Amino acid sequence: MSHNSRNVLITAATLAPAAAALLEQAGYRVICTANYPPEAELIEAVRQYRPVAILHRHGSITPAVMDAALPELRVLARHGAGLDGIDLEAARQRGLTVTRAAGANSRSVAEHTMAMMLPLLKDLPSVIEGMREGRWEKTSRFTPDIEGKRIGIVGYGAIGSKVARYAEAFGMRVFAYDPHLPAGALPGPGTRLDSLAELLREAEVLSVHCPLSAETLGMIDAAGLALMPAGGILVVTARGGIVDEDALLAALDSGHLAWAGLDVFAKEPLGPDHPFRHHPRVIPTPHLAANTPNGALGMSTGAAESIVAVLDGRAPALAGAVVTAGGSPITA
Repeated sequence: MSHNSRNVLITAATLAPAAAALLEQAGYRVICTANYPPEAELIEAVRQYRPVAILHRHGSITPAVMDAALPELRVLARHGAGLDGIDLEAARQRGLTVTRAAGANSRSVAEHTMAMMLPLLKDLPSVIEGMREGRWEKTSRFTPDIEGKRIGIVGYGAIGSKVARYAEAFGMRVFAYDPHLPAGALPGPGTRLDSLAELLREAEVLSVHCPLSAETLGMIDAAGLALMPAGGILVVTARGGIVDEDALLAALDSGHLAWAGLDVFAKEPLGPDHPFRHHPRVIPTPHLAANTPNGALGMSTGAAESIVAVLDGRAPALAGAVVTAGGSPITA
């Protein structure tokens, strides 16, 4: 096989035109798969097109996919910050460079977090249901105050810290847990707590912004949810799998949690009969928190620029973009 491939495979049906143009102007051919391609489909695609880089949006980049793409494959570029869809250890073992569009979607995801949180804090789904059923609750209902509510933020990176700033602007009391930050004061508003249990006990609202990993899989479980104050709210815009979905469903059904806003799920796309689609205490959205014009553009162009830079022997423009550094990069 040729070692001079100029193909870049996108694991989705589309890529933002600006990102495609960036790759094409650098001399690369952009090839898209279907959305959410299964492993067999990806293996077939990499064998056919022999990509020098894969821009990863949907599906999983497994060791089998990597092996089918070698020796041409050099770069795996994540369309976003989360890396759970790429087997990082397998990439290291094969000398592949892995990049991510770190921070490119932070404002978009933080905004979506607040957009889910605020109506839940004001009980608006219940209020709206009453209006649609013909009730007029002007004299019989109070909605909660937001000012003074305690929000617990798990993961205080680019997204979590923005949520902290937005929440503080509404007068909320911010608490944060992130064992991967350096010790000391937080780099933004809020009080740092030393354990997840401490945070959960404070969190009238719990907002999750950590990556999915072996460390965080199922981290918010039944015991953890039970620590939250009764009537609490959970908002998850990070990754499905961090919260135990069975435990969450039980907490909602029992009334211990009042509401949940969920943009991500353990298995995606979410099945049509999944209880979270229809649960009266859940606002579900289809993993689109980052899907704003600026967020999508930042992720796609960040990933594309990283591919061009690494193959050209340069450091990507986005700080912290390189996650694993492979062998000698190919120069364009």
